[in-house]
Order: sequence, then C-alpha cells, then structure tokens
Amino acid sequence: MSDLRQPPEPHSAAVGEQPALQGGEPSAGAEGREEASPVGRLAATVARLRQEVRAAQAEADGRALIELAKGILVERLGCGPAQASRQLAELTAQAGVTPLEFAVEVINQASRDRLSEVTSAFLAATADPSAGRTAAADPADGHSSAVRLRAAESGALAAEDTQAVADSLLEHALTPLGAEAVAIWALGADGSLTLAGSAGFAPAEAGRWRHVPPGVTTVARRGLTERAGQWIRSLSETGLPSIGQHHHSDGGRVAVPAEAGGRIHGVLEIAWPAPLESPPAAIVRQVEALAELCAHTLETSALHHPDGAPAPRVLPDVTELMDLADGLHDPALVLVPHLGPDGRLVDFRIHHVNSRFLDPAGRPRGVVSGALLLEAYPMAAGQSELFERVERVYATGEPFRAHRMRLTALVDDVQLAAVADINVSRHGGSVLLIWRIEDETARLASLLQHAQRLGRIGGFEENLLTGEITWNGQLFHLYGKPASEPPVPLEDLPAHAHPDDAVAIGRFLRTLLHQRRPASTAFRLQRPDGVTRHIRVVAEPVLDSAGQLYVVRGAYQDISAHHWTEVALAATRDQLAHTEQEASERDRLTLQLQHAIMPPAQAPLEVPGLDLAVRYRPAETQHLVGGDWYDAVVLPSRLVLLCVGDVAGHGIEAATSMVVLRNALRGLAVTGAGPGQLLSWLNMVAHHLTGAVTATAVCGLYDPEHNTLRWARAGHLPPVLVRGSDAAPLPLVKGLLLGAVPEATYEEHEVQLAAEDTLLMYTDGLIERRDRSVEESLAQFLTVARAVPPTLDQQLDRLLTHSRSDTDDDTCIVGIRVA
Repeated sequence: MSDLRQPPEPHSAAVGEQPALQGGEPSAGAEGREEASPVGRLAATVARLRQEVRAAQAEADGRALIELAKGILVERLGCGPAQASRQLAELTAQAGVTPLEFAVEVINQASRDRLSEVTSAFLAATADPSAGRTAAADPADGHSSAVRLRAAESGALAAEDTQAVADSLLEHALTPLGAEAVAIWALGADGSLTLAGSAGFAPAEAGRWRHVPPGVTTVARRGLTERAGQWIRSLSETGLPSIGQHHHSDGGRVAVPAEAGGRIHGVLEIAWPAPLESPPAAIVRQVEALAELCAHTLETSALHHPDGAPAPRVLPDVTELMDLADGLHDPALVLVPHLGPDGRLVDFRIHHVNSRFLDPAGRPRGVVSGALLLEAYPMAAGQSELFERVERVYATGEPFRAHRMRLTALVDDVQLAAVADINVSRHGGSVLLIWRIEDETARLASLLQHAQRLGRIGGFEENLLTGEITWNGQLFHLYGKPASEPPVPLEDLPAHAHPDDAVAIGRFLRTLLHQRRPASTAFRLQRPDGVTRHIRVVAEPVLDSAGQLYVVRGAYQDISAHHWTEVALAATRDQLAHTEQEASERDRLTLQLQHAIMPPAQAPLEVPGLDLAVRYRPAETQHLVGGDWYDAVVLPSRLVLLCVGDVAGHGIEAATSMVVLRNALRGLAVTGAGPGQLLSWLNMVAHHLTGAVTATAVCGLYDPEHNTLRWARAGHLPPVLVRGSDAAPLPLVKGLLLGAVPEATYEEHEVQLAAEDTLLMYTDGLIERRDRSVEESLAQFLTVARAVPPTLDQQLDRLLTHSRSDTDDDTCIVGIRVA
C-alpha cells in the first residue's frame, strides 16, 4: 500500500488537478493515527485513485485534442503526421504556451464560429476555484473545461440533425455546468415553436411538447422577448408552462434566443435541478455562444414532415417579393439584411422601391433604391422607432402593424408631423415595409365624418332644377331608412313630421324657397319604425349668376337628447322650487313654534336679593333651528328653578322635543325633588315618551334664603362661577346625557354663593368652534367672563358680543348675581 500513497505522476500535475479533501489539512499526529486505522488508509487510497483516474482522463482528452490539431496541420500544410508533429512543437515553443493550449487555438481558428470566442474567457473563469465551484457541479481544471467545450462544439458541427446537437451540448458542455436537460426550439414563420431536439427529458414529455401554437406563453417564448434571454431562478416561481415542468419545477431555467445574422431561428432552453443563482459573465457568454451554434444548425438543417417528405416552400424570395410590392396600391420597400464584418445585423438595404412610393423628403425613387435604410432615413432609429420595429420583425418573423403611428421625422431637417399606417412583415430572408402617410384631405374628411357621427348630424343637397337629392349615410340613419330607398324632398317634409309641427315647417319652407333666405326649425320626425325623434333642420339657398335659386343644401341634427334634457331640467327646476317652498314653510313654522315657547327676551323674575337675566339667540339660518332651551321660574317652595338644555338635531323634530322636555321639567319641579332626581325623571321622559331623543341639560335649585345652589348635570358643560376677578367652572359631577339609557342616576353638588357672585349657565352654541377644541373655547370664554360689567344684563350682552362660535347654532344663557 505504500506505493499508493506516493505523490501523483508529473502528468497529473500538469493538468492542475488537486485532491479536494473534506475537513481541511490534518496534523502530523492525526495523519499518523488515520493511516494507522484501516478505514483511514482505505479512504486515503480511494481518494488518491480517484485523483489519478481524473488526471488520466484529462490527459487522454488533451492528447485527443493535440492529435486533432495535428490532423488540421496535415490538411493545411499537406505534410505527413511526423512533420506536422514537429511543426506543432516548433510553433508551441515560439508561442510560449503549452501544447494543449496551442492545440485549442489551432482548432478555434479552424472552426471559425462564435463558440471559439468564449473559450479563453470560459477557461479563465473555470480555472479560478471559486468560479469553478459556482459554474460546475464537478469542478475541473481550466484545460479539462476547454476540452469539454471543444468536444461539444465538434460534436455539434459533426451532428446530422438537431437532436444530435442537443445530445452533444448536454453531454459535453452543459452537464459540467450542473444542467440536467436541454431543449432546442425552432421558430416557425407563424410564430409557433417546434421542439427540434431535446436531451435529458423523458421521451413522453418531449412528445407532448412537440409543437407549441403561436400566442401560447411559455418559458421558451418568453426567451424571445429580449436579446439576453430569460434567466429564471426557479420555474415554480414564474408559473409559466414548459417542457418537463412536473419533474423540474424547482430548478432554474434559461431560455436564450438562437440568433444568427440578426435573425432569430429558435430558442435554446436549459434546465437545472436546483434554483439558479446569478451566473458569472463567462458562463453567460458560453450559453449565448451555444445558442448561436444552435441557430446555425437550425438555419442549415432541412425540416421535414413526419412522413419524410420535404416541407413545401411557401415563403417567396426577393424576386417574388418585388413583384408582390409592385402589385400593391400603397408605398412599399423591399429590405434585405445588411451584415457587418462580425456577421451581425447592422442595417437593411433598400433592395426595391415600388411605383407607389413617395419619399417624404421629395427625393427620386432611384436615390432611395439601393441605399441603406439608416442612410436614407437616419431618423428611423430615433423617436419613431421604425428601425427597431423592422429589426424585430426580421429577428422573430412576427409581423408588425400600427394604425396612425406618429412619424415626427425620418430625414434630418425634414419635419413630417404626420401619422402613417405601418405594416412590416418578413418573407423568407427579406422584409416588406409598407407605409401610408395619411393624406390631409382624407384626414379632414375623416374628421368631418366623425364629427357628424358624434353630433348626430346628416347633410343633404337638393337640386331644384333636376330634382336630384344627395344624402350622406348619417342622414339615412336619422330617418331610419335604408340607403337603397330614395331620399325625402324638402316639400314632402310635412308628411314625415308630427301634424302639430306643420305650421313651423311651412314657415321654414317659405323662408327658404320663396324668400330665399337661410332658415331653420325644429320638428318631430315620425320614422317608419314608429320611433319619434326631435330634429332640427338648417338650410341655405344657393343662387346662380342670374340670382335664381337652383340648389338647397343643409343639415339635419337629432336633438332628442337635448330636448329631453331640457324637459328634465324644467321638471327638476319645478321640483326644486316646490321643495324650496316646502322647506321655507317648514322652517317658518319651526321658528314660530320656537319663538312661541322660547321668546328671545323674557321679563326678569322678581326674587329678593337676586338679579336674574336670560338671553336666547336663535340660529342665523332658519333650517338650522335647534333644540336649545332654558327656564327660570320661582317654585311654590320659593326656590328658583334654573336650567338650560340642548336637544340633539335641528328642525321641527328638535323644537317639539325641546318643548316636551322643558314643560316636563317644569311640572316635575313642583314635586319638590332635588335636581338629581329631576334629571333622573327627565331621562325617563326622553327615553320613553319622545321617540328616544337625546339631550344635554343642567338643572339647579337656588335657595334665596341661604344663598346656596344645588345642581346636577346630564352630559352638559358645568356652570361658571365668577367671583371677583376670577372665573372658573364648577366641579364636574357625573351625569349621563338624557335619553341614552332607560334609567340613570345623577350626582348633585351644592355651592355657597357670596355677595356679588355671578353664576352663568349656557349652551355650547356660545363657545363651540370647528377649528378648536372645547377646552380652548372654554378658556377664551372664561377670559371674557372675568370682566364684570356693572349690571348682569350688560355682562350677558357682552358674552354674546364676544362669542367666537362659528357653528351657527342656537345659544341660551341664564345668569344670576347675588346682591
């Protein structure tokens, strides 16, 4: 076993393979222990044998590649194998590279295809260990990767059909990259996709996807939308159907257009078993090169029917396309692709110009014919994007049609500011471009026709000498008559109108035919289908050189919609006036009711040692008449009942509810109960007897003998006590608004008043503002209340004057001042 633990032979070192051992480099002691173990010795032996096998395979591949290069030299130099071997050794020494690298270069030059351009880049990318682990499932050195790439290329070039190309690509180029399946799709002239070859997919799956009709969105068709193709991380994330979707749904997909010479011949689709991360640029270039190799294969391979017969040739060549263009009534150009030195499409040559063609710049047809498209029309690649459209049609074969496409300019300093109908189609290897710039006269006629249609207008002309009458199609439509029937003369107009309109039509005809002046009238047209339309007719006489009338021309317009709109507006105006009258009467009655119960001014009460004043300011807008109320009355017990309240809502309902609550409270106060009990009873009245209205209130009983006030509140702002130069609200006691629940209790509070004290009860209409909180409005009210005028009436008037409320609501104030 000692010989198996020796370092590998020099040829394996030349290939650059290094053993990849898991777990890092072992220490000397650990190595000794591992080798002492039978399992460790067996693992080391297997790893070394695997390394030597890989090195031998790489060396064999390298020798095969060198022998292939020798064969190329034999063919080119016309020498024998021995001389070719010596020549290869001399050239390798002069180039300063290894024989394998020089053999790859000889084969690259001999193949002359797009794939050879990415071999060096791919070699550099896979030589890097990190790049190699990213690109391939089984990392290999750069020389082995180049060998596999060249083997795939050689197999594809030697393949007899597209199926063999797919097998070669998967075996030699894609499997080292971790891919597990490949499909080559051929693009048909109608936009369909045909599975020309596949590898790695089940035969039954390939049979189901043999043909994809045009218009069906798949991964392969999505790859046609962009030149760079579609690099999909996971097929399940897209939801797009594709071949092998049930067995490879979690893996990545790549769909790259197979393009050669600016024309797309199909799509190369590759499937990975795992999600696909962002690949290195070298791998992207390799896949693009493989796609171009597929394009050359699809271009040169002969397509056959399943029975083996050759497919019929249905696409014309350039000569037939020129004959087709000459038979068109629209301007047409026949374009053939113009390729650059690298074989890529750079422009289109104008091969033929038909006789109908008119150059926008006014140049003769001979100047345009034979020129390159971008030389003749350099602005075609600008704002109009015309060149991009032509290039796309040539690449995919899908025709492009645009109605009224704006062409701002096609030639420098020649502004078109026009629109055109564009039609681009590919026929074989050529493109037919048809454009028709809209004629100004035709455009104006089209605008007039649309205006007549939208305005429901029909024109006519009547020759009074010959009796010939000309109608346009819209007028036949207005009359409900087919175009095959004769038009209606003006003199027969009364026979087609409502009998009540005969007088108006007669006046119109006399003005037009006898007085020979323009005239118009409106009438009801009774059509043969029983439909009545409201029509306005306008006509003018045309006189000859002798001043005699010989032609009348004019127009009919269907004004039925306008007529019925006027009728609806008139009815709406009448209904609105009636509604306004009803609302005004309702507001007037509501205001009268409110003033009858709550007069704006009330005679002061005569209470010894107490000044009492009230103020009521109704809403400025009548329809906002609310339910604010107050009461101040001396009870039989000599106590003074003081209260203010506010019923929710406006209008007559709020006013009648206010009357019920005010009168109920006055009657309940006669029982001698306290303010808390009175509000509890009043809550039952509000909930059960008045249609479940809600209201707020403050109720107080003032004792003139002891100068005390017992009060309670139901969701209302507390009274304000003004003492000296200070004004503050009384402590807030608990109390729910009236009518919210069937039963409620209300706390009472008693306050001892002194001489010169002023107590104010008010409703929220005095302080409430839309742009401020209640706390800010109350603070402003307290500032005004601190200034105490000589009399109580002056103080209440001052509070109304300085009120900043903007809610346009009712306002009540009740004030008392102790003498």
